[in-house]
Amino acid sequence: MAKKSPQTTSGIEHIAEYPRPYVAVDLVILTVLDADLKVLLIRREKPPFEGGWALPGGFVRVGATAEDQGEDLEDAARRELEEETGLSASAVYLEQLRAFGTPGRDPRMRVITVAYFALIRPDLAPFVQAGGDALQTDWFSTQELSGMDLAFDHEVILESTLAHIRKHVEGSSMAFELVPRSFSISELRAVYDVIRGETHDPGNFRRRFLRMVDDGLIEEAPGKRITTSRPAKVYRFKAPQRQA
Repeated sequence: MAKKSPQTTSGIEHIAEYPRPYVAVDLVILTVLDADLKVLLIRREKPPFEGGWALPGGFVRVGATAEDQGEDLEDAARRELEEETGLSASAVYLEQLRAFGTPGRDPRMRVITVAYFALIRPDLAPFVQAGGDALQTDWFSTQELSGMDLAFDHEVILESTLAHIRKHVEGSSMAFELVPRSFSISELRAVYDVIRGETHDPGNFRRRFLRMVDDGLIEEAPGKRITTSRPAKVYRFKAPQRQA
């Protein structure tokens, strides 16, 4: 008996009877500058929240037919990242956090957003430039946002992202995404300090760092880092590097 091909249009008339929400992606873009964890915000050009500060993001593009249903969520996040920063998505660590869909989060209509976070190396941060429909783009310290009202539910998204990173930074490569390609021990320790909000003992951290060298996760890199005392050795993460 011949196998039937799937009926891609079956039931469309029935499904069309139900109201459909819009789907968006929002980006929490983070970097470490001057030993401070910073988030990229845009000043909105259009309503709602015209002139207010928000996380970068936008709507997922949807196709018009069953055969062309539009873009994948991660493709939408990568597109928005490139449009809003001018950076290549291939040079940036990008990870999906979760969906946010509380009714009323967007005053215009029902919008479900999928949040992603991106980690930007500090040497790439100066190349970020406003794009899309943003009036302005700027880096803000995550420590100075408590009295700042962000658009939509972006304060909730930001806090959820920071909590996730604090919880998982120790068992992941996230910290290595927030240092230059070559880095000193103190530069990496500073990243852990600002993410966790606590000061790591230099001696204990150095021993932990050298274990990562022994395990083959990190290797010594050419050159030295000039410091106020004496030149410091620099290292690099041995995982394949993203291209800037």
